[in-house]
Amino acid sequence: MSERAASEGAVSDMGTARAVDRASGGGGPDRPPEAQPLAPAALGAPVALSHETHGDGPGLVLLHGVGLDRHLWDRCLPRLAARHRVTLVDLRGHGASPAAAAGVSLAELAADVAALLDGPTHIVGFSLGALVAQQLGLVRPELAASLTLVSSVAGRTEEERAAVARRRVLAARDFGASAWAAVDRWFSAGWRAQEPALAQDVLDTLLANDRASYLACYDVFASSDAGLWPLLSRIGAPTLAVTGSDDPGSTPEMSRRLAGRIPGGRAVIVPGARHLLPLEYPQELTDVILSHTGQECHSS
Repeated sequence: MSERAASEGAVSDMGTARAVDRASGGGGPDRPPEAQPLAPAALGAPVALSHETHGDGPGLVLLHGVGLDRHLWDRCLPRLAARHRVTLVDLRGHGASPAAAAGVSLAELAADVAALLDGPTHIVGFSLGALVAQQLGLVRPELAASLTLVSSVAGRTEEERAAVARRRVLAARDFGASAWAAVDRWFSAGWRAQEPALAQDVLDTLLANDRASYLACYDVFASSDAGLWPLLSRIGAPTLAVTGSDDPGSTPEMSRRLAGRIPGGRAVIVPGARHLLPLEYPQELTDVILSHTGQECHSS
């Protein structure tokens, strides 16, 4: 692992809110919500996701966040594909995949991904993709060789939930302003100055989204952690949560919450990074992923 990535160590889940509080230094929701069903009574047929596969070795799937697409992983792909058979997907409502209708559920997004997997797979999810990964770890454990939860939200506090609700209102009212605000959160001034073309590419990707699909998937992102939270202790796959030290939305505290909630979970915090770890710190992130999947290969 790169020296820039500082491991927070393993924390055993005790199946109680007290264990989470110890792992997170007393943070996290005061009253975790009651357990909710993971899936509606009946799911529609999975949609056929646009995807591509590279490399050879143990299977690994990469899942992106709201408003992005599989190109989020371009900088990580060469090293991952040297050790894994990597599948990159556009989630429903994103990229070249079919649109997402209002009311789409996390269960449906996960079922789409599950339809692509033919056996135990290392599941790496970013942001919304990390929620999809958790869902798969719960309802399709036979498919989850491991979970790597990148820049994931977890057990939002009331203040954190209010902040994401405000962003949802802005996205519905002024999508352009919402996209600009996201880029402003995700890129530091120094990073934007260093890679202005990358910031523009991310903005262009956001602005190219079908608005209805974006809002439908944002609703999943905004609410699904509440349903997952009381169930996380049931995840049996080896799980790693990783985020940037300077990520204002998917905070280090959230990764520690996940590590405290999932049995044997670990948290890694990357110093100086914001939200877009696959783009800002691809080497550090791939080091973490390959170490977790048992395919570590240090670069020179």
